[in-house]
Amino acid sequence: MAKRSLFDQQSSMGQYLRDPDHCAPPPEMDPARARVYRELVFNNLSSLISGTFPVLVKILGEKRWRELVRMFLRDYRAHTPKFGEIAEEFVEFLAAEPAALNDGSWPPFMVELAHYEWVEMALQQSEAEPLPSGDAEALLDRPLQVSPLAWPLAYAWPVQLVGPGYQPDTVPEQPTLLLVRRAEDWSVKFSALTPLAWRLLQRIGEFPELNGRAQLQGLAEEAGMTGSPEFFDNGLVLLRQMHGEGVVGVVA
Repeated sequence: MAKRSLFDQQSSMGQYLRDPDHCAPPPEMDPARARVYRELVFNNLSSLISGTFPVLVKILGEKRWRELVRMFLRDYRAHTPKFGEIAEEFVEFLAAEPAALNDGSWPPFMVELAHYEWVEMALQQSEAEPLPSGDAEALLDRPLQVSPLAWPLAYAWPVQLVGPGYQPDTVPEQPTLLLVRRAEDWSVKFSALTPLAWRLLQRIGEFPELNGRAQLQGLAEEAGMTGSPEFFDNGLVLLRQMHGEGVVGVVA
């Protein structure tokens, strides 16, 4: 029998590490040593990402969590070698709805919960800079921008409430709208958004050329409140509050 190339040996080892239930270790390698590598790779990966998803791990339990990690290791091809980005790849794996997860036995909110838990780590590690404090008096007259450290998020499931004691199986009629932001002390804050506040932040991203006055007038038009002084005044209060929290600022 011809000696196998190094590439063939490495390829068979990689297949074994990913899917030891269906792939044998390289014949040139001692099986006991191969099992040690197999356990090291799996346990390191599970340990690396489990800290980002503590609620999901509790809901699934150790056995099902290990099953999910095994699917990820077996079926997904990561696009980054950086350990700090593997959790994001795990979220992308779940969001792609792999066939192995389509048997109906997994929590229906699992993908959104994983994303919600990942957001906190992503903001803490973000290299983006906060917005300059700027001038609150210029909010109406200058174009606006949303801080890269403030993420308005919309979920079908009430992810902020989900836990071992609350696992809904029916999607609520109303979506869950949240603002997640990194404060000056690097702590991550979560708060609920009203539909109008959500839409205002969305509009700022959609129409970056508009000043604050035009944004509020456009929002009033969408809400059927054109010309309402009360609506405009409430919107200005909201803008100033978000400016004070570093969520919204004026474009330099």
